[in-house]
Amino acid sequence: MNGLYDAAMEGAPVLAITGMVPHDLVGTKFIQEVDTVSMLKDITVFNQQVTGPLHAKTIVDLACRTALTTPGLAHLAISTDTQQKKLSEDKRSQKSGQLTGTATFLPRKDAPPKEELASAADLLNSSNKIMILAGRGAIGASEELEAVAEKLGAPVAKALLGKAVLPDDSPYTTGGVGRLGTMPSNELMKSCDLLLILGSNMPYLQYYPEPGTVKAIQIDNDPTRIGLRYPVQLGLHGDMKRSLQELLPMLDHHSDRSFLQTAQEKMKEWNAVLDKMETDQSTPIKPELLASMVGKLIDDDAMIAVDTGAHTVFTARHLKIKARQEMIVCGNLASMGPGLPYAIAAKLAHPQRQSIAMVGDGGFTMLMGEMVTAVLYKLPVKIVVFRNNLLAMDKFEQEEIGSKEYGVGLYPIDFVKIAEACGAEGYACHQAAEVETVLQQALASPRPAVIQVDVDPEARPDPPDKLA
Repeated sequence: MNGLYDAAMEGAPVLAITGMVPHDLVGTKFIQEVDTVSMLKDITVFNQQVTGPLHAKTIVDLACRTALTTPGLAHLAISTDTQQKKLSEDKRSQKSGQLTGTATFLPRKDAPPKEELASAADLLNSSNKIMILAGRGAIGASEELEAVAEKLGAPVAKALLGKAVLPDDSPYTTGGVGRLGTMPSNELMKSCDLLLILGSNMPYLQYYPEPGTVKAIQIDNDPTRIGLRYPVQLGLHGDMKRSLQELLPMLDHHSDRSFLQTAQEKMKEWNAVLDKMETDQSTPIKPELLASMVGKLIDDDAMIAVDTGAHTVFTARHLKIKARQEMIVCGNLASMGPGLPYAIAAKLAHPQRQSIAMVGDGGFTMLMGEMVTAVLYKLPVKIVVFRNNLLAMDKFEQEEIGSKEYGVGLYPIDFVKIAEACGAEGYACHQAAEVETVLQQALASPRPAVIQVDVDPEARPDPPDKLA
């Protein structure tokens, strides 16, 4: 259910198929009877019970098309006896005729109307300090985003789900934004005169400009998100790549680069702060060093799955993403546990690319049995475990609100032995000097591997203002 809620909240096109008790036992409180149609009602874009093979020929196509076009979670429930029924045994109703579905799907990539793009261009051309906030919806339009940033002299702050939209060494980006972000991003968001939001639903409201102090334009392929986080003067609904392609010729080249230059100077200062943290060789191992080292050693087109916890902050801030890398994290649901399943799914989808999972010991414990899945299917995923025997995010959040520490301690599991028991490789790091060598060994292995790193339990996942 967590996975389905995750898909629903991210607008991911997913088809979920669940079983049901035999059709003539529905409603009798039979063993294992669960009304999955009702259970999934709140999060589905399509939600039906399949009544027979002929019905399936139509309803499956409709479910798939709805999941793709909305996009979102489609659900079909099928009774066990219906699953076993042969097509030749089924009979059509008198009114169904010869109705069957169609597998045809042609995704539309519409741009906003020309007059709306012209209005956006007028606002952008008349502004001097433009800040771009880019999210997951801008992934796939990186070239266009960079071209817009260049023309406008605009820095680009990246929401967590949009971390891969520009490489972290791009001269246009100020890195992440919000609690997991950078100080330059947060400062420049407050000091711009126009905010251009591209495919972002960034939830940290306190990091936006004060409402009414700046103008805002938002472009999104989901019109329900426009103005959801920040009031906008103009909201454009359309495919991001096409929207930016058609907007670009309307934009003037801004000769005043002072706002972008300020951003670049601030990033030099900020990176110096991060560099100091990432080169700390003290014991216990600093999670900042671990996240940074992983970023240096993984392949240039690696896929990075990030679980939820304190390590998410360290990974978001200290793993420098490259141009062809991809990253996935449970962004809107922020549920613990999906790091390893994400990595397995990524490896199945792209078997030639490296798949890395960045997980905390709390989240990994929840679904570490999936190591057996990776071993069974010979998927050489690499799982980096930030091991501090603690639910660190919960600990520091309790501390922040003045609460007593409660329920945050974890039993010190030996994940190396767990990995080996599952048939995978296990590696352990106890000293900072070991991290690089051990990571290199694990990454070079053709087998699934767990890299257990004992990190400092007192390392705080602080917001950027406390680091600065």
